[in-house]
Amino acid sequence: MSNERQIQDEDLMDVAADQEQAHRLRKALKTLADNPNVGGKLQEMAREVLSGRIGMKDAIETPSYMEALGDRMSEIKRAAENQTMAEREASREQYAKWQKEREAEEDRERAERDGPSGNIVTAPRKGGRSHRG
Repeated sequence: MSNERQIQDEDLMDVAADQEQAHRLRKALKTLADNPNVGGKLQEMAREVLSGRIGMKDAIETPSYMEALGDRMSEIKRAAENQTMAEREASREQYAKWQKEREAEEDRERAERDGPSGNIVTAPRKGGRSHRG
């Protein structure tokens, strides 16, 4: 998929509330597209949207894609219901760690996107002296 055209965050603004949500949506689609454990219609949908062959709005309106998403959500719910208390606690701890890492990564990405360019060079003023009263 790396040699295909890839959509940008802006291409998801028809379904996203803001630029940040569009960025998170594109990242989630990329995760689905690249994870070999996803497979099937859900992975196909992510790849189709990321390549620009189908818009996110159209994907949401495609019954087979939404059915695949519903099926995956049901699997996740069943797995959560069948966890022991120890497994739940381990999952909470793992999620908290993952969430902290994700927030740090998003902060870095946001700083790169929104921060000043690394190419800006500041030179001293001509004369190099300040005139203070």
